[in-house]
Amino acid sequence: MSTSSDASGDAATPTPKTPVRRAGPADPTVSGSTDDTDGPSEPDRRERHRLTSLQGLAALSLDAMASVAYGPEAIVLVVAAAGAAGLGFTLPVTLAIAALLAVLVASYRQVIAAFPDGGGSYAVARRHLGRRTSLTAAASLVLDYVLNVAVSVTAGVAALTSAFPSLHDDRMWLCAGVLVLVTAVNLRGIVDSAKAFIVPTAVFVGSILTLIAVGLFRSAPVSTEAAADHASALGEDATTVGALLLLKAFASGCSALTGVEAVANAVPSFRAPAARRAQRTEVALGALLGVMLIGLSVLIGRFHLQPVEGVTVLAQLADASLGHNWGFYVVQFATVVLLALAANTSFGGLPVLMSLLARDNYLPHVFRLKADREVHRHGVLTLAAVAALLLFFSGGDTNTLVPLFAIGVFVGFTICQAGMVVHWCAERSARWRLKAALNGLGALLTGVSTVVVTATKFTEGAWLVVIALPLLVLLFERVHRAYGSIDDRIGLGRVPEAPHRERSLVIVPVSHLSRLTCEAVNAAVSLGDEVRAVTVTHDDAEDREAARELRRDWARWNPGVELVELRSEHRTIGRPVSQYVRRVYQYHPGTRVTVLIPEVEPDRWWQRLLQNQRGAVLAHAVRRDTQAVICRLRFRLPGPERDSSPSAARPPAPLDRTDRPNGSGLPGGSDLPGGAG
Repeated sequence: MSTSSDASGDAATPTPKTPVRRAGPADPTVSGSTDDTDGPSEPDRRERHRLTSLQGLAALSLDAMASVAYGPEAIVLVVAAAGAAGLGFTLPVTLAIAALLAVLVASYRQVIAAFPDGGGSYAVARRHLGRRTSLTAAASLVLDYVLNVAVSVTAGVAALTSAFPSLHDDRMWLCAGVLVLVTAVNLRGIVDSAKAFIVPTAVFVGSILTLIAVGLFRSAPVSTEAAADHASALGEDATTVGALLLLKAFASGCSALTGVEAVANAVPSFRAPAARRAQRTEVALGALLGVMLIGLSVLIGRFHLQPVEGVTVLAQLADASLGHNWGFYVVQFATVVLLALAANTSFGGLPVLMSLLARDNYLPHVFRLKADREVHRHGVLTLAAVAALLLFFSGGDTNTLVPLFAIGVFVGFTICQAGMVVHWCAERSARWRLKAALNGLGALLTGVSTVVVTATKFTEGAWLVVIALPLLVLLFERVHRAYGSIDDRIGLGRVPEAPHRERSLVIVPVSHLSRLTCEAVNAAVSLGDEVRAVTVTHDDAEDREAARELRRDWARWNPGVELVELRSEHRTIGRPVSQYVRRVYQYHPGTRVTVLIPEVEPDRWWQRLLQNQRGAVLAHAVRRDTQAVICRLRFRLPGPERDSSPSAARPPAPLDRTDRPNGSGLPGGSDLPGGAG
C-alpha cells in the first residue's frame, strides 16, 4: 500500500535541493539500502547503457549512410536537365559537396569539444548568437529529425514495394510496422538499438564499398538489365550548363549531408570520455560518407549512366558493377533495410535535444526524465507519434515529404557555422583565424544552399517548413514564459518565510465499510488534526436506505471519526465533495484541507477495467474547484496467506441504530446545508 498526493501547484517546477542522508552498507535506518559490493555501482550501470564509438556509428549514422542511396541520384536528376553534357558535372558537384562535408565534420568536431553536453547548433547559438537564434536552430533540428523519420521509413518501404509490387497497396501498414519496430528497439535503450543496427549498417557499407571497388576495375558495365525497357529521364532540349543549374544540383545533392550533425547532438549518449568517442565517430562517419559519395559519382561517369524512370541510380550502378546476380540483390536488400532503419538517427539525437530544451524551460520538463536504460522515453514516444501523423497525412508517399527534408538541417548547419565563427573570434586560440575562416566558408556555402533549396522547392511543399519554423519558435517562447510566470508566483529562488503550523482537516470520502475504509481512516488520523468522513446520498429510496445502513455500521464500528452525509439531487460525487471543501474554507479559512481518496490496486492489470474510476472523477473535481491537497491511497489487495493482519478483520455486524457521532469544531453535517441532521 502506498500513498501519492497531488497539490494544486505545478509539479513540473524544479524541486529545491535538500540534504539527503546516504545510507552505508550497515545502516539499518534507511530502508532499501544495499551493499555496493553486491553488484556494479550506479555510474557503472549508467555507462553500460551508453555508446562506444562503433555503436555510435551504427546508432547515429544511419541517416547519413542511407543518404548515399538518394544523394548522387538527386544530383544526376538535376544535371540531366542539361542533357548528356550536364551529366559530366556530376563528379565536380559531388567533390564540392564532399569539400563541404569535410568542413562540416571539422566544425562539428570542434562543436563536440566545446559543447560536450550535446545540442549541436542549438548549444552553439545559445551561447554565441542569442536566444532567438538558438530557438530557430532548435526548431530547424526538430523539423529535420521528425521529417527524417518519415522520409526514411517511406523510402525504405518504397524500395521494398518496388521489388515486390504486390505490396504497394499495403505500404501504409508496412510504414507503421517499421515505425513501431524502430520505436520499440529505442525504448529498450540506445545501446540496444546500436547493437541491433550494427549488422545492417556493416552489410550496407560493405556492399557499397565492394560495389565501388569492383566497378573501378571495369571499363564498361557488366549488365544493363535493370534499366532495360525503362524510359530515359535525360533532357533533350538544353545544351548548356548554367550557374543556377549547378547551384540547384549542389543544393539537391546536399541532401546527402543530412545526419552529419546527429553525433554532436547526442554527445551525452557516449561512454566516457564522451567527447573523444563522439569526435572519433564524427570523423569515421565523414570519411565513410565522403568515400562512398565520391566513389559512386566516379562510377556514374565511368559507366555513362543516365537516369531512367522507375530504377534508382544506385540500382543501375550495382547492376553495372556486380552484374544482375545475387550481388545486385544484396545491395538492393541492404539499401531497403538501411533506409527503413535510418530513422534511428532521429531517435538518438532528438530526445537529447528535447532534454536540453526542457532544461532551459523551452519544453515541458517531462522530456528531461530518463528511464532505467538511460532513455528519454517521452521524447522517443513524442517523435514516433508526430512521425506517424506525417506518414498518415502523406499516405506513405516519399515524394510528398522529400521537398521538406533538407531545409531544416541546412538552417541548423548555417547557424552552427556562424556561431563557431563567433566562438573562435572570442576564444582566439591557436590558429583561430584559420578555424574561423573555415567555419565562415561553411556558413556561406550552407546559407546559399538553404536559400536555393527553399526557393526551388517552395511550391512543392517547402512553404510548410517556412511556416512551421517560426511557429515552433513561438511555441518554445510560450512555454518559457509560462515557466517564468510559475516561478515568479511560487517564489522560486527566493528565501520563503519561516514554516508555521496550521490546523489540518482530512476528509475521507466513503460509501460503505470495508478494509479499504479502515486503512483510509488509519492513514487520515495519522495525517491531520481532525478527520471527517463524508458520504454522498442521492434523492431516491435505494440510496437513502444504503445511507441508513452505512450510518448504523459506522455507529457500530465507532472509529471516533464523524460521518457527514452530503445530499445531492444528481448522481455525482465530485461536485458535492468539492462544494463541501469550499464551505470548510469559508467557515475556517485558516484550515489546511486534505482529501484522502482510497482506491484498490488490483492484482492484475486487466482488473483495472472493472473499477468504476470514481477516485479519478473525485480527484479531478476537487483539484479543479478547490485548493485542497489530494491524497490518493493505493490499497494493494493482500493474498489469502496475508489475511491474518489486524486490518483484515471485518467490521462487526451492524446495530439497529440510526444515530451517528456528533462532531464539533470544523463544520459538520449540522453546520452546513446538505448535511445529515
